[in-house]
Amino acid sequence: MEYRAARGMRDVLPAEIPLWERLEHEARHLARVFGFREIRPPLLEQTTLFIRSVGEVTDIVEKEMFTVPRGDADKGEGSLTLRPEATAGIARAYVEAGFAKTAPLQKLFTVGPMFRYEKPQKGRERQFTQFDCECIGSLDPRLDAELIHMAAQFFERLGITGIEVRLNSLGDGDDRDRFREAVRAYVAPQLGERCELCRSRFERNVLRVLDCKNPQCVELNRGAPKLLDFLSAANREHFDAVRRALEAVGRSTVVDPGIVRGLDYYTRTIFELHYPKLGARSALCGGGRYDHLVRDLGGPDLPAVGFAIGFTGALIVLQESGLASSIQAPPVDVYVVAASPGLEADVMALAQLLRDGGLSAIFDVEGRSVKSQFKAANTAGHPLVAVLGEDEKRAQCVQLKDMRSSVQERVALAELTRKARTLLGRG
Repeated sequence: MEYRAARGMRDVLPAEIPLWERLEHEARHLARVFGFREIRPPLLEQTTLFIRSVGEVTDIVEKEMFTVPRGDADKGEGSLTLRPEATAGIARAYVEAGFAKTAPLQKLFTVGPMFRYEKPQKGRERQFTQFDCECIGSLDPRLDAELIHMAAQFFERLGITGIEVRLNSLGDGDDRDRFREAVRAYVAPQLGERCELCRSRFERNVLRVLDCKNPQCVELNRGAPKLLDFLSAANREHFDAVRRALEAVGRSTVVDPGIVRGLDYYTRTIFELHYPKLGARSALCGGGRYDHLVRDLGGPDLPAVGFAIGFTGALIVLQESGLASSIQAPPVDVYVVAASPGLEADVMALAQLLRDGGLSAIFDVEGRSVKSQFKAANTAGHPLVAVLGEDEKRAQCVQLKDMRSSVQERVALAELTRKARTLLGRG
């Protein structure tokens, strides 16, 4: 029997790890620079959490959730679902931890796998990794701008330039209700021309009609009402303040009334980051405000804003732009060569001496000749080779060769780590 990775899920092989480590490093660096603290919610949550937060009339809930039929029946948990996104779990953790009483303002981030049962294709996998940032407890529009700027900087720190920030507002309260009725009035005469999914959404959540990807429906939506025209004075000021704050840090924006994030919890500011060179699949990141989700999950009515960056899209940009080739794992610092038989234990001890000094070191375990060991060290790009023979063992030294300059010298074991660090520029 031949075993393969499950469809839509893949192995991250050693050659790809440096790219993943770079993404993780930039995510954690930026999060801490902007004052976020890490949180690690579980991969499994109660299914009802996502139905309540993401929305029953969404692609995620309707078609894409990996759900385990049974939870802990004794505790009434019902079914459990592998998380399709991180916001709901972080908001649930916020409420459960009692932050609303002890420290209402929380800036939290997580990096980890998410799961959606969707058709696998380039840029879409059933298991994917996201960098997710959430700020709960403040309505300050500068937080919206800060998160947008932070998300853009993530890509710019990877060397990806030309990121486009697209903004819209979903409003809140009465203006959203008025917009909903305007959309209903606009779509009603077109129902016969729209897809079956749109007709279903019209009855259950009419705003989701605007998020339809069917080409004919997309065309019909071009003439739909724009929510920006329905914003209250307060919500319009919030939106304008976000744009002013972004301008203050040199970040230009494009107002895009067509952005309708597909999750029910969004309010006010919504945004996407695009890399236009990718064409139709240019969206790299999305997020926005969800000012009532904490309330809906049993906590007080506290505002919040966040974003999620998928690593899959970032990797595609790095690969297609040629930037990925410059991100490589560094070679091991020192390759230890046994110049005489019978020195297996001594070579292992020598490698450990170097490791104890903060260097990386390996030795041959394939029974290769000295010449072949040198060839292996050169092919792999190891900068230093330490040669141990019987004479060196008796004299408590090694022959240390710098493979970059081909200079070789005899070095006492007591000085080996210091000398190696100096040659590597870490003295």
